[in-house]
Amino acid sequence: MENDKKKQEMFSKMKSKKSEVKVVRRIVAIVALVVLLIIGIGGYFAYNYVTSALQPMNSEATAEVAVDIPMGSGITAIASILEEKGIIKDARIFKYYTKFKNESQFQAGNYSMTQAMTLDEIIESLKTGKVYREPVFSMTIPEGLTLEQISKIVEKNANYSADEFMEMVTSPTFIEEMLAEYPDLLSEDIYGEAIRYNLEGYLYPATYAFYEENPSLKAIIKDMLSTTNNIVLEYSAALEENGLTVHELLTFASLLEEEATAQTDRETIASVFYNRLDIDMPLQTDPTVLYALGSHKDRVLYEDLEIDNPYNTYQNTGLPPGPIAGAGKVSIEAALNPSSTEYLYFLADSKGINHFAKSYDEHLANIKKYLRK
Repeated sequence: MENDKKKQEMFSKMKSKKSEVKVVRRIVAIVALVVLLIIGIGGYFAYNYVTSALQPMNSEATAEVAVDIPMGSGITAIASILEEKGIIKDARIFKYYTKFKNESQFQAGNYSMTQAMTLDEIIESLKTGKVYREPVFSMTIPEGLTLEQISKIVEKNANYSADEFMEMVTSPTFIEEMLAEYPDLLSEDIYGEAIRYNLEGYLYPATYAFYEENPSLKAIIKDMLSTTNNIVLEYSAALEENGLTVHELLTFASLLEEEATAQTDRETIASVFYNRLDIDMPLQTDPTVLYALGSHKDRVLYEDLEIDNPYNTYQNTGLPPGPIAGAGKVSIEAALNPSSTEYLYFLADSKGINHFAKSYDEHLANIKKYLRK
């Protein structure tokens, strides 16, 4: 009787162990399946990432990017520079690619590259010390131009009229599309009630290289917007530190671009504008009057200063509604890093040299000294 009881207990334990083993095996199988799925998914994403990193960043890009490779730079340093400049997606993959191709002997120097270049084209450029991919044509947009002025350069260099350009940059549909594509650059600020053109000041002044005979007008404009976007992103921390929006930055920088006659003056002129803004004093800068008039004049007359227009900074305090021209990097940096001064006035003499003053009496003395001879 006792033996039967022991046997029954033994069979019960064996059955329980078999059940536990089944559960463990099931758990192990599930875990193994999950691991395999994770590995598979990870492999899929890794494959896609590597594949995309081996392709040009933007096959339609035309904007030239200055890339400086210092003397003595190894492949690791070169790859990092290329990634920072947005020419390649991943420095490590570029480095492994050059090793796989057994490429070396890269030359130091200043390069003009584009995001449309393939890895092989980049490698060839670095080996020969020149841009391997020759553009079909190039187009230079100088600093300080309005959209209307840019339209004439496009008309001269590309297969589009100035009217077609202006129609595109003022198209509500196109602007909405760009707003969605460049959310860090464009905001609702461009829809201000008094703004003349929503995208005024947002097309970056640079030399753009084109690698096809007839690039689309949209591609041309997007290149200019994309370049501004990349430039502005460099200053995200400085924007936050200065408490400025992108729109305010580009507006302020456009004033400096139009006023400054020398690079060293921009930071000082920026200090004058900030000092005036701090005391709610009109900026009184002539380029805004010319923009309000909608025409270029060699000399602004007193009667011009009376024009009733939101862009006229003689009649209105604060910044104008938006940029009045395209500003370059030097002006953008000056807007973010003004000199520390107490100046409230400045004027340019007949040679274009600026003279600054802290008080109106000093300013009048400068006028007498430098302008009334």
